[in-house]
Amino acid sequence: MQQLIHRIWYQGHQAKWFLLPLSGLFWLISTIRRALFNYGFKHAQVLPVPVIVVGNITAGGSGKTPAVIYLIELLRQHGYKPGVISRGYGVNIDGVAAVNINAKASDVGDEPAMIVARTQVPMVVGSKRIAAAQTLLADFDVDVIISDDGLQHYALGRDIEIALVDGERRYGNHCLLPAGPLREGLWRLNSVDFVINNGGPALNGEVLMTLEPAALCQVDSNLHDEFSQQHSVVAMAGIGNPQRFFNSISQLGYKVVQTIEFTDHQAFDPKQLNELSVQHSLLMTEKDAVKCRDFAQSNWWYLPVNAKLNSEFDHAMLSRLQQVAQTKKGLSHGI
Repeated sequence: MQQLIHRIWYQGHQAKWFLLPLSGLFWLISTIRRALFNYGFKHAQVLPVPVIVVGNITAGGSGKTPAVIYLIELLRQHGYKPGVISRGYGVNIDGVAAVNINAKASDVGDEPAMIVARTQVPMVVGSKRIAAAQTLLADFDVDVIISDDGLQHYALGRDIEIALVDGERRYGNHCLLPAGPLREGLWRLNSVDFVINNGGPALNGEVLMTLEPAALCQVDSNLHDEFSQQHSVVAMAGIGNPQRFFNSISQLGYKVVQTIEFTDHQAFDPKQLNELSVQHSLLMTEKDAVKCRDFAQSNWWYLPVNAKLNSEFDHAMLSRLQQVAQTKKGLSHGI
């Protein structure tokens, strides 16, 4: 199904014409919903600390998680105490839940589990982002909230908006869901504070973000072997854009004998993965690795990547955040 959707959205498959009436319905519903907030029939919940939303206007992977990790590290370097909220995609959470370093992806979602494993940031997940943010403020010492996704979640007041765009796929056929990948029209990018282009080439007004690979790590964190470049690998990816990962590891010189695509956020069958790694090492993304920690074999590896942005973005972001923080400082409701 994911491959068919990719052909419709990005390769001109004619099935989009059958889906356009549903896109029209999606446009109508989303337009009415935005209008309720724009004209004051509904009100966004304003929080007493700055809120940064990192999202996109397309469905599927665009690099939000590396960008969130970059922001966490940037803010910490400049004295802030960030916390993160997320919906916890693909899991059923009763209310909200704090994410600890050993949290299972099946309980809190793969991206939250990965973010906390990498950064140990205070993080709360739940389908109601406002409740997650309020719990984060009540239970942890944070002075900035980063919302992982939620650009279209208008009930949550936000002070800074960052939209990610996949530099290779961009906006596909420019149609709204489900005929195309767009959650909102391209006009939405005119209202965000920053547009970050993952992978480039960056257009005018976009900030280029590159993902720099690090050394391979074993999925089983109790093991500390070194990977040999002589080993052949089966590469697997259950992310929004698997081909980006496959291209990266090929460019890095790993000997890839087979590539396997899984659906984004898919839970893995240990038996199936064991069979894939009988003769070759298994190489996966960091997001996939957090779902495999409990049953990983010694020849399972993942490729960490680190987001890199330019100093101009850092300065602009910190300057904007300082303005917001000063405005909200000492105000009990942030207004």
